[in-house]
Amino acid sequence: MDIKNNILETIGNTPLIKLNKITRQLPATVVAKVDYFNPGNSIKDRMAVKMIEVAEKEGKLKPGGTIIECTSGNTGMGLALAACVKGYKCIFTTTDKQSKEKVDILKAVGAEVIVCPTNVEPDDPRSYYSVARRLAKEIPNSFHSNQYDNLANRLAHYETTGPEIWNQTDGKITHLVCTAGTGGTVTGTAMYLKEKNPNIKIWAIDVYGSLLTKFFRTGEVDMNEVHPYISEGFGEDFVPENYNMSVIDHFEQVTDRDGAVMARRLAKDEGLFCGYSAGSCLQGLMQIAASQPLTKDDLVVCIFHDHGSRYVAKIYNDQWMMERGFMDVKTCKDIINGRAAKQKLITIEPNHTVSQAVELMRKYDIEHIPVINGSGPVGAISESGLFQKIFSNPDIKNATIETVMEPAFPIVDFNTPIEKLRTLINKDNGAVLSKDELGNYHIVTKYDVILALGS
Repeated sequence: MDIKNNILETIGNTPLIKLNKITRQLPATVVAKVDYFNPGNSIKDRMAVKMIEVAEKEGKLKPGGTIIECTSGNTGMGLALAACVKGYKCIFTTTDKQSKEKVDILKAVGAEVIVCPTNVEPDDPRSYYSVARRLAKEIPNSFHSNQYDNLANRLAHYETTGPEIWNQTDGKITHLVCTAGTGGTVTGTAMYLKEKNPNIKIWAIDVYGSLLTKFFRTGEVDMNEVHPYISEGFGEDFVPENYNMSVIDHFEQVTDRDGAVMARRLAKDEGLFCGYSAGSCLQGLMQIAASQPLTKDDLVVCIFHDHGSRYVAKIYNDQWMMERGFMDVKTCKDIINGRAAKQKLITIEPNHTVSQAVELMRKYDIEHIPVINGSGPVGAISESGLFQKIFSNPDIKNATIETVMEPAFPIVDFNTPIEKLRTLINKDNGAVLSKDELGNYHIVTKYDVILALGS
């Protein structure tokens, strides 16, 4: 029987999956090492367990101890899984730019999570680095795993990720592409692959706002390079000790927007629901390939670190993407502003009559009229609804609107994507209302949506 003794035995041996659509313009074969197949849904499971094993061997982590780490979420998950199996406590510090999902997941597996400000210097006492160091000094029988400077991080990838890629490609890999954060994955994997074949190119992907790229090119730690960025899980404002820049051939920077958009393309076009760094990794490859052409004999391996479930409120959320200018999506605002005639919304009051409503529909050639009183929308009148009622009772034309009106149209945000309106506009509800910045109501009908999607 093939039965694992615990969850930790399922770490590693993740698949290589060929990309077929996004990279079709490249002559090379491009495959992804999809490490969200690890039990903690990220590549960080590998190094988390390795750091604990080394600490145990060296006597730095004793039974009943507390593991302390500053993490963007994924390393914490790996450490927490190991702690569950081995009987340790966990306290993690993270930054306020990390997704809420990451924090909630860490809490779900028993960790205590302390959220620290992002936009402070690394040595600021409020930074998540500093808070972790302080806790490690204050809490008895604790171990600060320090993924940035703990060389067990890169050792894990030298021992597992590198050999797996080499064996899975039968040694035919020509390029490795990987986002660069703590340095463990890119350095450890590169060290192994370069030993096997020094001609393999290692391309590290960075983000604008990180100082790693300039350090690689000049050897200078330039804090002027550092500024806030949205991308998660890679990029640094210092140089971790896990780096061995001699095994890296090129650093490429990717914008927050391009990484996020590419991650969404991976999900839609390749069926790979990955995290932010995967999108940035592939975007970086496409940028480099434009200036360093690949050939049909090249085999490129991209490392996709984690799963998209940790970013559903961010890069996979249309509203979040639009607010940052990352996504061009038609909205209610676009429909309303795109109308040739800026006609004022036609409304009717509850005490008016059906015949008055019919006259408004005829005069303005409209099918839907919001019923509004002093407090706002209270109901709606539609041509189809009146059609049924008039056939049932021809004298209804003298009735007041409040006796025959339908439920009020839903009110949506002015920036609601058009795609979302299809769930709100249906056979029972022919329109929605939206309020602009000045507080004026506008109506969007099924016909408006059809026109917008067809343009």
